Amino acid sequence: MRLPSLFRRTPFRLTLLFLALFAAAASAILAYVYVASAQEAQARARDAVEQENGTLTSVFRERGPDALNQALVDRILTGGTFLYLYMDRDGTGITGNLSVTAQGEDGQTAERALNQSPIPNYAGGEVWATFRFTDTDPDGRVVRKEAFGVQTTLSNGQMLYVGQDLGDTEAYLGRLTQALWMAMGMVLLLGAGGGLLISRNVERAMGRLNTVVAAVQDGDLKARVAVRNSGDELDELGQGLNRMLDRLEASMASTRHAGDAIAHDLRSPLTRMRAKLEVALIDAESGRLDGVDALQIALDEADALLKTFNTVLAIARLQAAAGRIPDAEVFDAADLAADMAELYEPAAEDKGLDFSAEIEKGLLIEGARPFLAQALANVIDNAIKYTPTGGAVKLRARRRSSGEIEYSVTDTGPGVPEGDRERVIQRFVRLDNSRTEAGSGLGLSLVGAVMEAHTGRIQLDEGPGAYGGHGPGLRVALVLPPASAA
Repeated sequence: MRLPSLFRRTPFRLTLLFLALFAAAASAILAYVYVASAQEAQARARDAVEQENGTLTSVFRERGPDALNQALVDRILTGGTFLYLYMDRDGTGITGNLSVTAQGEDGQTAERALNQSPIPNYAGGEVWATFRFTDTDPDGRVVRKEAFGVQTTLSNGQMLYVGQDLGDTEAYLGRLTQALWMAMGMVLLLGAGGGLLISRNVERAMGRLNTVVAAVQDGDLKARVAVRNSGDELDELGQGLNRMLDRLEASMASTRHAGDAIAHDLRSPLTRMRAKLEVALIDAESGRLDGVDALQIALDEADALLKTFNTVLAIARLQAAAGRIPDAEVFDAADLAADMAELYEPAAEDKGLDFSAEIEKGLLIEGARPFLAQALANVIDNAIKYTPTGGAVKLRARRRSSGEIEYSVTDTGPGVPEGDRERVIQRFVRLDNSRTEAGSGLGLSLVGAVMEAHTGRIQLDEGPGAYGGHGPGLRVALVLPPASAA
């Protein structure tokens, strides 16, 4: 038979485990209290008996048997918890209040006479013993009580037993034991009730989490966990789940947007490719175009489409990394800047541009060098592409006063209006003044994704200003945190 879900929950099982451990500990404490109380009662009884026995034996030594007998009679008539038996040499009782039959600790069931010693097989000397005896309570009921005492042989051969009734001590220990058991029972009951309450609350909280998970599984990415702001672990779990769902929703929205944008942006290249292939086919059939040239046109268009797809995949890979930089290493940012300057200086000169580089040394950063190289190459390539002949492009690598590492590329091209600077980093966004240039609008999007993956940022500012009919230019800065070893 399957148990209800409440009893299968981990909090309830942990509650039962702690209750079992507490019950074991409480039982050990109960046993210790009982044994310690019994030992303390016996020690007090022994001290009292020793003192009383010493007093009576002193009376015997100083004043003789008759005085001892009289002292016993006076004590018996006064009453109390002491038990006395004054016996002759043969063990016959002379005076005492042991007016009942007694049974020894040796387990023998044979009853001894009323006037005999309660200690069986007494061989003389001082003997201590605990035994049970039968008595009647004030209501006339027969009860069995425990007694503890010592029997001593006097100098004239007579014997004296002095003991103490432990019945009141037994009753106290019984009440103490009962109270401890009742207290433990109440604690166990309250603990079980508290465990049920805690388990039910945890089950409800986990139920809310499971409801959100089930909703997300059914495709509802807007479902969120209700946070109680209590600051406990369940709130932290709910907040973490909500952040994960926010990121997942944003990623899915970005994916849908990318898919829509790709479909929209590739429509023109695909249409253009089909038109060129159709014209090439007609020209090839009429003999005006060589078939090899027609195939080259198709390959060029296909290469442009593949480049677009590869860029989108690179951006997706960086965004999916979620802060974990793939193939990260520590290297000098100055070396990368020098390589980029060496690579693009000839291209700038071919276009008639003044290309310069200002690079500091010892700029250690941590990241994926290929991705950073691609990001920096995209920025330099854009600067060369959009700067008119006769303009200038400058590459800098330096350490900011804040300690951050900065790559910056400044050109004297048309620049980007301030209102469009955040928009141009988005996918497939191309401004009107760039429509005449080849491209897909993914260059700066890739740069932004690389900076985000490296916990850096991209900044677009105005360049050096209008000069000689050109400008105002653009300054693109890639800001990165320094490596921890720096």
